[in-house]
Amino acid sequence: MPYVSTAGEFTRDQRYIATRITADGRDGYPVEPGRYRLIVSRACPWANRAIIVRRLLGLEDVLSMGIAGPTHDERSWTFDLDPGAKDPVLGIERLQEAFFKRFPDYDKGITVPAMVDIPTGQVVTNDFAQITLDLSLEWRQYHREGAPELYPEALREQIDKVNKFVFADVNNGVYRAGFAGSQEAYEKAYHRLFDRLDALSDLLTGQRYLAGDTITEADVRLFTTLARFDPVYHSHFKCNRSKLSEMPVLWAYARDLFQTPGFGDTIDFVHIKKHYYEVQRDINPTGIVPVGPDLANWLTEHGREKLGGRPFGDGTPPPPPVPAEVVPAEHGARA
Repeated sequence: MPYVSTAGEFTRDQRYIATRITADGRDGYPVEPGRYRLIVSRACPWANRAIIVRRLLGLEDVLSMGIAGPTHDERSWTFDLDPGAKDPVLGIERLQEAFFKRFPDYDKGITVPAMVDIPTGQVVTNDFAQITLDLSLEWRQYHREGAPELYPEALREQIDKVNKFVFADVNNGVYRAGFAGSQEAYEKAYHRLFDRLDALSDLLTGQRYLAGDTITEADVRLFTTLARFDPVYHSHFKCNRSKLSEMPVLWAYARDLFQTPGFGDTIDFVHIKKHYYEVQRDINPTGIVPVGPDLANWLTEHGREKLGGRPFGDGTPPPPPVPAEVVPAEHGARA
């Protein structure tokens, strides 16, 4: 399956299933405890956002989560981590089956995160940007006591503005560099990425978080790209002007979030590296997965608390992950 763009510049297919799960059920899918299953892969930065938000909001008991393996073929993500290589709730081997059950002629990407309606086995949506916002707004009735406001009304305009350029230049920017099919397209994406990272460094020099003095949706979206930067994007996608660990402000910011409950404890560095280096063979033909980098430095002191801020605002940190969702110690950062 080719990933490098034959047209030179990589353009992401953003034709996602726009159906929403809402409190009023206006699209035919009302919020109901136990009805839906969030399908993710810990390898995927877009899915990692949903894992973090679900955990911060304490939705584990009302929204179950299925975890696909880190590698896939051209057909889709598989449940090879589960006994019998089937999702234990949906009973399917591939996420593709839930898409085809609703849309037999579905011709777009089979992507994670995806919300699946358990009674019918049909996918509801894979619109990753809307999924996390709806978890904050439409699922509010089921948030844990002390859940943070990740998309507070007073900051939405600011959050939306930050999210727009972070998506274009950073979240998707690393892919525009990595999947570029020409030198010109690569260099354009490379400079756009690092120009934005420099601007974000300037912004975060004087404030602890991207919008306001608490963690918001904006921080979740930037974090999942930063967590993958040194293990993958720096080498695999040729984003090699600087490692994250060589950008002092962003590195401290990323470590601050990593050490915050709900962030670093969702990161599986083994899955992340296996996915990119094994699956994207037109970029890495041998499929060899790098051993490094050393991850212990994620747990070093960051000093960001000196900038003030309250990570969870008037809320509280989430409890530890439920046992079935704990990232193996050997897959994370260890002191």
